[in-house]
Amino acid sequence: MERRRTTAYARRMTPHAPYADPAAGAAVKAADRAHVFHSWSAQGLIDPLAVAGAEGAHFWDYDGNRYLDFTSGLVFTNIGYQHPTVVAAVQEQAGRLITFAPAFAVEARSEAARLIAERTPGDLDKIFFTNGGAEAVENAVRMARLHTGRTKVLSAYRSYHGATSTAINLTGDPRRWANDNGSAGVVRFWTPFLYRSPFHATTEAEECARALQHLEDTLAFEGPSTVAAVVLETVPGTAGIMNPPPGYLAGVREICDRYGIVFVLDEVMAGFGRTGKWFAADHHGVVPDLMTFAKGVNSGYVPLGGVAINAEIAATFETRPYPGGLTYSGHPLACAAAVATIGVMEDEGIVRSAARLGEHVLGPGLRELAERHPSVGEVRGLGAFWALELVRDRETREPLVPYNATGEANAPMAAFTAACRKNGLWPFVNMNRTHVVPACNITEAEAKEGLAALDAALSVADEHTV
Repeated sequence: MERRRTTAYARRMTPHAPYADPAAGAAVKAADRAHVFHSWSAQGLIDPLAVAGAEGAHFWDYDGNRYLDFTSGLVFTNIGYQHPTVVAAVQEQAGRLITFAPAFAVEARSEAARLIAERTPGDLDKIFFTNGGAEAVENAVRMARLHTGRTKVLSAYRSYHGATSTAINLTGDPRRWANDNGSAGVVRFWTPFLYRSPFHATTEAEECARALQHLEDTLAFEGPSTVAAVVLETVPGTAGIMNPPPGYLAGVREICDRYGIVFVLDEVMAGFGRTGKWFAADHHGVVPDLMTFAKGVNSGYVPLGGVAINAEIAATFETRPYPGGLTYSGHPLACAAAVATIGVMEDEGIVRSAARLGEHVLGPGLRELAERHPSVGEVRGLGAFWALELVRDRETREPLVPYNATGEANAPMAAFTAACRKNGLWPFVNMNRTHVVPACNITEAEAKEGLAALDAALSVADEHTV
């Protein structure tokens, strides 16, 4: 690449405000379409937006259009884009020790592990670093199988755990279907979701009791002595942000203890302040045996994930080698970003901010929208982690679009999405839901700006109700 082109590229890397450079945007788009293979997509049917820059809760394109990001990337920029403290920490680490093999003790890695262990519940004091959430789930399942000597793993239908081999086969949503060729030993079951109860419950207490009985029954027919682990998202993320009813996670904990089953909580999306606590498990007073994390641990600035391991399982590998590892496990740049991010979250009170945002702004604001828009069937969430269930008919609860709809069948949600973007809001849309998952430190004014854009877009969704 010519020096002139390299310099121009570097100048465009850290813009501080929207600017118009359509020619540069066209070049970025052309190179993307020629060479980038995108995940979860039919390559010829997508039209990726060329992003020129981002800061805080906003990003912008090369035409100067600015968007309020209600997706936090993929629910990972918990402290917003380009936080100067974290950017500086990554730059400093790059100047000091940019990379090193995982078998050595490195300051950034050791400090990140210490800070994470201080915040995880109970005795989850050993940290195995991965490059992301799917690898964390892969390794948590491997640890559970080796620790117990069993093979089966139970997971929920309404779930997403990642796209690596084991993680995608644990996943319940339709992204599993095309990859469902390695799920020997995986058994799925229904978890509580009162709005669309699989147990014909009418109260949260009924839903909780019946869901726990269903898990007991599933175990009885599978053989508890064959089951290594139960893997659950503490609060399912992509599947719909359904906070479990009081007592459910404690009930699962008791069942696992009774049968010697490892209890794994997936906090990849819900962790690090997203729900208004350091971890969503803290809302329920439950300590799993293994906890997976990623995303918010360093706001996604450099890829990082991991497994927090309790003392009993860690002891299994005290003199027996753990048969797993990654070249970039605990990468110094990623760990330095984690250290800085956790520091920012403490110094700026971001976990408390997320709790206040949910209690005083997003929760009340979304419920007020639901009162006025017949397309909103249910509002649910906590902290900076919310979902609107969009329906054609509030009485029957028929979804606005069918399950896993594509093409013309998905037109109502496509129209809703386009309306959001037209009003400067970038929404997180999945099936018949829109998730409201902005940066945990979004300002009240920005949150209200987003709610106003949602208000306008929901009027488009209302046109498809009966």
